[in-house]
Amino acid sequence: AHFCKEFFFCGQEPFVADEYIERLAWRTPGGGSRGGEAFDPKRLLEEFVNHIQELQVMDERIQRKVEKLEQQCQKEAKEFAKKVQELQKSNQVAFQHFQELDEHISYVATKVCHLGDQLEGVNTPRQRAVEAQKLMKYFNEFLDGELKSDVFTNSEKIKEAADIIQKLHLIAQELPFDSLMGFCCYPLSSPGKYHDLECQLIQEFTSAQRRGEISRMREVAAVLLHFKGYSHCVDVYIKQCQEGAFLRNDVFEDAAILCQRVNKQVGEIFSNPETVLAKLIQNIFEVKLQSYVKDQLEEHRKSDAEQYLKNLYDLYTRTTNLSSKLMEFNLGTDKQTFLSKLIKAIFISYLENYIEVEIGYLKSRSAMILQRYYDSKNHQKRSIGTGGIQDLKERLRQRTNLPLGPSIDTHGETFLSQEVVVNLLQETKQAFERCHRLSDPSDLPKNAFRIFSMLVEFLCTEHIDYALETGLAGIPSSDSKNANLYFLDVVHQANTIFHLFDKQFNDHLMPLISSSPKLSECLQKKKDIIEQMEVKLDMGIDTLNCMIGQMKHILAAEQKKTDFKPEDENNVLIQYTNACVKVCGYVRKQVEKIRNSMDGKNVDTVLMELGVRFHRLIYEHLQQYSYSCMGGMLAICDVAEYRKCAKDFKIALVLQLFDTLHALCNLLVVAPDNLKQVCSGEQLANLDKNILHSFVQLRVDYRSARLARHFS
Repeated sequence: AHFCKEFFFCGQEPFVADEYIERLAWRTPGGGSRGGEAFDPKRLLEEFVNHIQELQVMDERIQRKVEKLEQQCQKEAKEFAKKVQELQKSNQVAFQHFQELDEHISYVATKVCHLGDQLEGVNTPRQRAVEAQKLMKYFNEFLDGELKSDVFTNSEKIKEAADIIQKLHLIAQELPFDSLMGFCCYPLSSPGKYHDLECQLIQEFTSAQRRGEISRMREVAAVLLHFKGYSHCVDVYIKQCQEGAFLRNDVFEDAAILCQRVNKQVGEIFSNPETVLAKLIQNIFEVKLQSYVKDQLEEHRKSDAEQYLKNLYDLYTRTTNLSSKLMEFNLGTDKQTFLSKLIKAIFISYLENYIEVEIGYLKSRSAMILQRYYDSKNHQKRSIGTGGIQDLKERLRQRTNLPLGPSIDTHGETFLSQEVVVNLLQETKQAFERCHRLSDPSDLPKNAFRIFSMLVEFLCTEHIDYALETGLAGIPSSDSKNANLYFLDVVHQANTIFHLFDKQFNDHLMPLISSSPKLSECLQKKKDIIEQMEVKLDMGIDTLNCMIGQMKHILAAEQKKTDFKPEDENNVLIQYTNACVKVCGYVRKQVEKIRNSMDGKNVDTVLMELGVRFHRLIYEHLQQYSYSCMGGMLAICDVAEYRKCAKDFKIALVLQLFDTLHALCNLLVVAPDNLKQVCSGEQLANLDKNILHSFVQLRVDYRSARLARHFS
């Protein structure tokens, strides 16, 4: 059994029956598990039977042991339950005792509170009587005129003395003077001793402040809080704080540093630090800043408007920046209104008429910039037309001359200057910035509109519009030779300048008027300016007449009749005529100039008009000559070159016109038998028969009966 127990419980692994049988067979001699031993089933069976018996015996023993343990566990459970019941009974008894004790404590506490109230009721009158006795004692000393008590003679007890005198002073003031008691108390009610002590306290506070003794300052300030001279104590503190604080040139930075330092200190000294700090700031604004601002502005107010406006803007900006820094401090409930009133008090006399000074300066400055420019060009400005847009449109419709008189020679001068424009825009930009900062919010849109009107007057009317009028007057007639088309240069510069004007409109004016009724007024004014300039640009269409005139001069001078009817048909070495080369070169330069001078739809509009006129000129020019077979081929080559030139226009209509003209030129060389077929082609089928006939008539062989018969 012992062997079975050890064999059964060996190892720490869980019990596995197969492994258990294997181990048993391995240990049994003749079990067949060991090498070299013969297998003996009887002996193995005998071993199994014996082992089973041992296991049964072991099982019985274990079962008896389990039963014994269960009985013991049940017995202990009963004992534990009995013990728990006893503890519960003990706990109930203890809880009852605790309730009784709590009730007893509450009863005793009630008695103690009642006794305390009774003691306080007795002690309070007693304390008052003691204090009254002390006051009467000090009162007698005042009546005798000899202050013998230590509290009056010891300077270190000035706080107690101040408290006593404050109380006696209040008592004396309540007694009527015509009574005997009031007459006797007059020395206490008179300002003498009260003010003497008050002065001593203030002097002590001043000395402590100079020594930097914060605790002593706090102590004295607490005593003075109940005296009438407390405000004087605050004034002394504010005055001494500023001693040596404004030694640099930057009074605003000095003020910010001073307030920062006082803000950290004032809470340790006074019981109402926000009031003291607010009074300090008020004193700085009303004394230091106001004096500084006045000195800076009054010096230039009447003599130098530019410097005056710059100083006003700078001082107001720095003052508002200082105000923003001070907003971090505790100054009471409505510190925003408090600081705004202080700023307004300083600048109100300057801001009331600010916009008048601004407009006056801007007007004189802009006029000076323009006049200086025209003087540098030795140019005397002419008076320009003052008619409105409708008048300009009527002049455009009738193609009448401008009111500048006869055509003038501008010698290539556009009378537009980038420097002038930049100066005007810079002055206006600064004016907008000042307007934004210095104008009252209710007046801001109105003031911004007035500045914008100045910009329109001097930049758009006096400079750009004048240059356009002068440029229009300088456009030569269409029959002029070697005409210089400077008007396109004027258009180019005017276009560039107006983009700058438009950028300032969007960047600096729009934010000031975007939420006001002035927005629509400004937009309308801008629209009128654009429309007026576009009308004058349309008037400059006469420039195209000059271009066509130049082309006519080139063709007349360079084109020869023998170009299209050469004497030797078999010895033509050129691909296109010299007149064609020069005209195409001239046209390409003008197209490039137009593209550089204009933008947007204006480019396409002008190029379309020029292209149509260019086509009409070439069409009419070709009909002035007679063409031999080789001359017709040369004409086709010329038109092909003109068509290449027309591609530079990038206008579909112009290219289509030259394609048709090229097809018409084919009629000059096609065989008579193929004329009808060519005329019915895609490009010529829709043309009037008279146009086709007019081109066929240009052939030198048109008179032959055969050609006339084929075309009829």
